[in-house]
Amino acid sequence: MNTSFPGESSNLIYSATSVVKSPAANRWESLSFTSTLYLCPILDALLEPTPDPLRDELRLGLQEALVNAAKHGNGLDPQKVVSVRYARAHGYYWWIVTDQGNGFERPAACLCPSTESPLVSECGRGLYILHQVFDQVCWSEDGKEVHLIKQMQPSFLPGWVSAVFMMRAIEAWWRKWLPISIRSA
Repeated sequence: MNTSFPGESSNLIYSATSVVKSPAANRWESLSFTSTLYLCPILDALLEPTPDPLRDELRLGLQEALVNAAKHGNGLDPQKVVSVRYARAHGYYWWIVTDQGNGFERPAACLCPSTESPLVSECGRGLYILHQVFDQVCWSEDGKEVHLIKQMQPSFLPGWVSAVFMMRAIEAWWRKWLPISIRSA
């Protein structure tokens, strides 16, 4: 596994109004694999540091993202690679899944299941699952990379500190320090 700071994609399409930027961690871990649907050992490695109560939910979401990259992105071409960079910092987990395909064109309107229409339409079951499992899902402009973010309640905070409070604090911190990190990149 490689532990270097990954290059950030500058043009991301965000699916949430408030966006958590990538961690200021000095080290990201990464792994790559040829396009395959045999994902058990890969998922085990990616989920090893996550807490047990959320592991099954995260496994479902990550499996969907990896299948999308290998099957739809790379067309299960064994000559193409799926890469995953991941990090944990300040109560958040980040996964960045990249494929070598032609890119994904996100539908303008994502019509996910509801009580009126129980069938998944344009966006498909996979996108629906990603949005249910992860707090934030954002794609690169070229559609070859998806950023997945999941917040965990930091163990050092008392139970009365809400997720909204933490999101606002982290966003304020990032707004303050982001220009510095862009200049140093």
